[in-house]
Amino acid sequence: MSQNLATSKQTSKNKALYVILPVVFLLVAVIGLYIVKWNPYYSKAFKAASAHSIGDSILSGKKQAAPVPSWAAAWGYTVTYFNAVWKAVVLGLLLGSLIQVAIPRKWIKKALGGDGFGSTAVAAGASLPGMMCSCCASPVAVGLRKSSASISAALAFLLGNPTLNPATIIFMGFVLGWKFSIFRIVMGLILVFGISTLASKYAKEDIIKEDVISSLDESDEEGNIFVRWIKALIQLVIDTIPAYIIVVTLLGAARAWLFPVIGTTWSNSILTIVLLAITGTLFVIPTAAEIPIIQTLMHFGLGVGPAGALLMTLPSTSLPSLLLVKRVFPKKVLAFVGCSVVVLGIVSGLLAMIVL
Repeated sequence: MSQNLATSKQTSKNKALYVILPVVFLLVAVIGLYIVKWNPYYSKAFKAASAHSIGDSILSGKKQAAPVPSWAAAWGYTVTYFNAVWKAVVLGLLLGSLIQVAIPRKWIKKALGGDGFGSTAVAAGASLPGMMCSCCASPVAVGLRKSSASISAALAFLLGNPTLNPATIIFMGFVLGWKFSIFRIVMGLILVFGISTLASKYAKEDIIKEDVISSLDESDEEGNIFVRWIKALIQLVIDTIPAYIIVVTLLGAARAWLFPVIGTTWSNSILTIVLLAITGTLFVIPTAAEIPIIQTLMHFGLGVGPAGALLMTLPSTSLPSLLLVKRVFPKKVLAFVGCSVVVLGIVSGLLAMIVL
């Protein structure tokens, strides 16, 4: 009798948690995004509309050239970058860990577990209110993968956050012109859906490393919720933050090499498009930072072709973001994503020379 009563109480507790935990996750997401993204971007939109600017280039300020490689340049970029993104990084870690314990895995598997267009579209749609840069969206993508989201769905979320960011597109219209915004939307949809779909086909088998799977299976529906969340959060921090800081620092030091001063002869050349498509894919920036970067470079003579390449490659992915998700995606998939972004950046640059 007592055993049946204990079982009944445990069942009732599980049912309550089944309802409460998703609500907690939703509240954290809404409140966090309001503080970190929605409210600041609402104010920023008025600045973009009135000043036709959202700030100086994170690469070089108001100057044409970035500082020469040095420890000072590395430290300066690292401080500037993390001052811009630390709140979003914290929110990304919270959401990426919470999603593993607060949302029933069967829900995620049902909505995002397929390789078809439906799961990809749902994930891309879910990315729109996030408006995060590629690195800040990475912990959430990791959490989705650990909770049984498919490769295509997790990639659509990861790529959709920075590429289809509605706030960035609005800022872009006020600062660079609405042609750039329309171009970003069209090419962004191609990038998000095209790369996500092709990557899942390229992977053939959806495999996560065995150590990740085993740790998930052990804690799936058992144990204290708070303890499970803390374990998920600590693991996420260990897997992401150290490499993140190191690579951002190195890229910050090398930005003068990655974005050299382009003379008038090469300002709109195919070679410049190719080079900036590659560096734009590797480099890491905060949300919407591509806008002042492109605005500054074009002020000093950069052509619309290379600008179009940067428009698509700078926000969509980076070397740090690919490293942050390396445990939950096959290496060949991440290599495919990086190469595909470069190719799409080149195509975007060539098209920009015609339509922008």
